[in-house]
Amino acid sequence: MVCYTIKVESEAYELRNVMAAVRETERLISSQLGQFEEIAYDNGVRVLNAFRRNRVRENHFYGSTGYGYGDTGRAALEKIYAEVFQAEEALVRPQIVSGTHAIAACLFALLNPGDVLLSISGRPYDTLINIIDGGQLRPHTLMKKGVEYKEVALTGDGLPDEPAIAAAVSENTKMVIIQRSRGYTLRPAIPVDRIKRLIEVVKQISPDCIVLVDNCYGEFVELQEPCGVGADLVAGSLIKNPGGGLAPGGGYIAGRADLVETVSYYITAPGLGREMGSSLVDKRWFFQGLFIAPHTVLQALKGAVLLAALFESAGYRTEPTWNEPRADIIQTVHFSSSEQLRRFCQVVQNCSPVDSDVNLEYGQLPGYDVPIVMAAGTFVQGSSIELSCDAPDRAPYCAFMQGGLTYEHCRFVAASLLSEMSGGN
Repeated sequence: MVCYTIKVESEAYELRNVMAAVRETERLISSQLGQFEEIAYDNGVRVLNAFRRNRVRENHFYGSTGYGYGDTGRAALEKIYAEVFQAEEALVRPQIVSGTHAIAACLFALLNPGDVLLSISGRPYDTLINIIDGGQLRPHTLMKKGVEYKEVALTGDGLPDEPAIAAAVSENTKMVIIQRSRGYTLRPAIPVDRIKRLIEVVKQISPDCIVLVDNCYGEFVELQEPCGVGADLVAGSLIKNPGGGLAPGGGYIAGRADLVETVSYYITAPGLGREMGSSLVDKRWFFQGLFIAPHTVLQALKGAVLLAALFESAGYRTEPTWNEPRADIIQTVHFSSSEQLRRFCQVVQNCSPVDSDVNLEYGQLPGYDVPIVMAAGTFVQGSSIELSCDAPDRAPYCAFMQGGLTYEHCRFVAASLLSEMSGGN
């Protein structure tokens, strides 16, 4: 691999040197980018065909008010989501405020006192574990309501431990949850073919066990989605991959028809379910966002690979490395200190189209036990399919970067980061 030394003698010299490094790196990673383009093409065709089969019309974009009865656009969008995510039914609602909310709705709707919930991808990310087991400070968690929670630790390599999973699953296990992305950990994201094997392990022991996949950050990265390989439910956020950067909020739940129906009673109320829920905003953003989502995910993946290759060449540790297979859009870069980590995020913020002049500090956010720094100069607040970067203030000091509406923006940010951070690893 080519190593680049950045010598700063003047701003013009530095820029020429950095851009030369970027162009050389792009030649290095071209085959990897070509693979992503083929996946994006196939996924784009899949989405297009779902639109065609469901005969989308302009009137489907119109909002609805009040109870939302007879919202034909909502029904059409949910049929398209079900088809795209290889599921029987789907809920796609602006009333779902986040991916965590979508997952929480599934957990609270389907688990009763005495049921066993088993995480087979290690400890869930911060905000989700607080829903399951929030300790003494959070009285309304699943465990406080009488649900029993267990988890299977990952192997030393950060992979799901299939023998340990087989030993942990029993006929009493009501639900298994798999977190597809890495969250704020350094373990690899879980690819769909591995998810398929994990489901097979679970179902061989307990065929009726519900398998729920937290699909956040993984949509359209691969050619299949978890429901296509046996998952009973998937859930995620519309301000991540499937919203394409256009959806202004919301979340989705897709899977078995009976389970989606039950979850809909938790989103609204028993007896009302999916028949209610006004759109309020123009649904064009949700339709068009889904349509361009495979292309937008492609931009994010290309940007992540470029960033990884540049920073590896500058001597930084990255995960995944530029030429590793990817199952989500998240790219990590390691640093030696909290301040260095904040500085990295500050460059991302300064290169953003929105709030580029904001100075970042670590702060306490709902659902997290340690301060977080978050670079999010985004058109949609908190959108992480737009180029963004965040990190907890704890060792190992690792930036979690994701998203990118255009490769051009990703390229500019990667070059700016290399210029600012080179020599500081």
